[in-house]
Amino acid sequence: MAGMKIALGADHAGFELKDRIKEHLLEKGIIVDDRGTSSADSVDYPDYARAVAETVAAGNAEFGILVCGTGIGMSIAANKVAGIRAAKVNSEAEAQLSREHNDANVLTLGARVLDPGAALRIVDCWLATPFAGGRHQRRVDKMMLLDQSEPLKASAR
Repeated sequence: MAGMKIALGADHAGFELKDRIKEHLLEKGIIVDDRGTSSADSVDYPDYARAVAETVAAGNAEFGILVCGTGIGMSIAANKVAGIRAAKVNSEAEAQLSREHNDANVLTLGARVLDPGAALRIVDCWLATPFAGGRHQRRVDKMMLLDQSEPLKASAR
């Protein structure tokens, strides 16, 4: 993991946990691109989700980690960026499976629903788990095609 680059971002609800994760990653020799925020002043989470997701999608970081109150808003926003597979994770099992089966490239966490120790264990598990490939590659490829597809038209009534 040393030398890996992670883009990191949070809103006001997640900035304290983001800073704990940042320290944790730096201790492991991981390069951190901290995209903000850095206070409890109210901000709009989509701005930070976009900054991290675009960094990952452009190949300027291997992975991204986003933190907000629940992790839900960050996940929804990050997944709007083409090339992103953001997973909102609450457990080490979900962390492992999101990497193994879905090749998730952005992890989203909820500062209001996870204690910091659990969050750090999730981060470690997520970063240590490789994508399994095989039959899962076909499914990931189909997901990625959705970035290029036109919305389905409502059927005529």
